Amino acid sequence: MEVCIDSVASAKGAEIGGAIRLELCANLMEGGTTPTVGMLKVIKQYVRIPVFVMIRPRGGDFLYDEEELEVMKQDILELKAAQADGFVFGILKIDGSVDVESCTELLSLVRPFPATFHRAIDMCMNPLKELEKIIRIGFTRVLTSGGANTALDGAPVIEQMISQANERINVMPGGGISSRNLERILRDTGAKEFHCSARSSQNSQMNFRKDGISMGAALSPPEFSIKTTDSSKVQQLVEMATAIWDL
Repeated sequence: MEVCIDSVASAKGAEIGGAIRLELCANLMEGGTTPTVGMLKVIKQYVRIPVFVMIRPRGGDFLYDEEELEVMKQDILELKAAQADGFVFGILKIDGSVDVESCTELLSLVRPFPATFHRAIDMCMNPLKELEKIIRIGFTRVLTSGGANTALDGAPVIEQMISQANERINVMPGGGISSRNLERILRDTGAKEFHCSARSSQNSQMNFRKDGISMGAALSPPEFSIKTTDSSKVQQLVEMATAIWDL
């Protein structure tokens, strides 16, 4: 189980629960963006499992201009120096295909560390076709919901991707995975890894709470509720997956 996290508390909870790897992001409400160097450094002080970092300069699409690509390159260099264990990114062209040239440039900076091509593949016109490019240029893993809104909806395509990959790359389901659907997703796809956040809401410890003001946009989350990875949820999911794989 890989757990997507955005805080030190979530990193610790994921490891306690039995996760084998962390995907460190900022701005999970936007699907994840590049975290700070400081966040990575502190998390590395508290956990022993590998920490992969998201390289994504903003929310929105995965079509980046030259300035954004320079930001991504600089972030890789700085996070690599801060002891990231791997990287997660994906770049597309305007026609919905994988930007092989740009991805190859970033992979050259990432090496010798592994890289995951993230759910940008789900925004491709033809995920199965683009999977071959991702394999060819050297990604070690691809995170996907099978081109659907959730991994459960995209399970048939994920199964096709795993079959097509034939162990040349690890195809990892992610997107809306919970204890309610994990068993079905793993059985239907044959996946050997999965990705989710396993979060619960925690009430803020603030005594004074000012009403009528928000720090975010119209669809912002509540100011006095904090979502963190729940170690008991992680443990439950790990145990469920292990029981399936041990059959």
